[in-house]
Amino acid sequence: MTASGCVTVHGELEVVPAATKSEAAKALTDFTTAYNAADKAYDPALDADRVTGSLGAINQAGLRARQKNNPNGNANHRPLELTDATYLIPKKAGWPRWFLANTDSNRDQDSGKQDTSWLIVFVRTGPDEAVWKASYLAVVTPSELPTFAKDGDGRARPVTADSTELAVTPKDLSTQYTQYLQKGTPDVFAPGVATSAWRIERRNSRRAGFSFQFIDQPLDSGTFGPLGLETEDGGALVFFSSKHFEQQTAAKGLRPPVNADVQALLTGEVKTTLTKERVSSQLVYVPKKGAGNGAKVIVLNRLPGLTAAKGS
Repeated sequence: MTASGCVTVHGELEVVPAATKSEAAKALTDFTTAYNAADKAYDPALDADRVTGSLGAINQAGLRARQKNNPNGNANHRPLELTDATYLIPKKAGWPRWFLANTDSNRDQDSGKQDTSWLIVFVRTGPDEAVWKASYLAVVTPSELPTFAKDGDGRARPVTADSTELAVTPKDLSTQYTQYLQKGTPDVFAPGVATSAWRIERRNSRRAGFSFQFIDQPLDSGTFGPLGLETEDGGALVFFSSKHFEQQTAAKGLRPPVNADVQALLTGEVKTTLTKERVSSQLVYVPKKGAGNGAKVIVLNRLPGLTAAKGS
């Protein structure tokens, strides 16, 4: 019992590190082991308890599709190796608790590939959840990463979802991103592959006898909520999620094409219309409010995955 009458239970009111370094290292090892087992067998059940949020939605749907198309498993499986990990473990009160693992992977060791870092966010949503689950993944070059701010104990400083110190409040990123993709406004995102170039690509989607429609929706609650760390310059590195639909409608006598991955996740029958549903996670750098010089949100990485398809 504190002087104010509050009771601290399971650390909900106390500002504490989200995890110890050994807990973080074990979480990364357990995730990698489960991921490899699931990828080798193409069995989503084998890592279902190690993934959540947008990464979980993408991972589980992808494994379901590959399992249906390859019931004997992954003949080309090559184990994922995540090494040289450093951990950014912020202190915070309450839940969810989370940390970021910055790792080197063996996926870029083939000749000619640029060195990249795999950034994996691990979360626990409450005191009764014993397992750390990976909710976000981003692949970036080390040079793209800003310098993180540190508190007095040398730990990374978390950014709250409702922070008003940034050019865009983290909880608004998903809404503003999907509005931008639909309308081109608000104009808060820097030009790039996942912003201006993607809008142009979608506008130029043409095929004789087919029409295309794109719908974008925010995805920002629960385990899909944004998570961010403050950078040394007052900005932040933030992960957030979104959902995207692509609808193809065929003219009379034609039928939208359906590949094996789409067929594996398809409900309904494709007669004239095929709607693909994707979940996407983004890693962005958000400048501090008033940074000046037209500072905008920079999308450093976008990870999309097909999660469902519907025919009609």
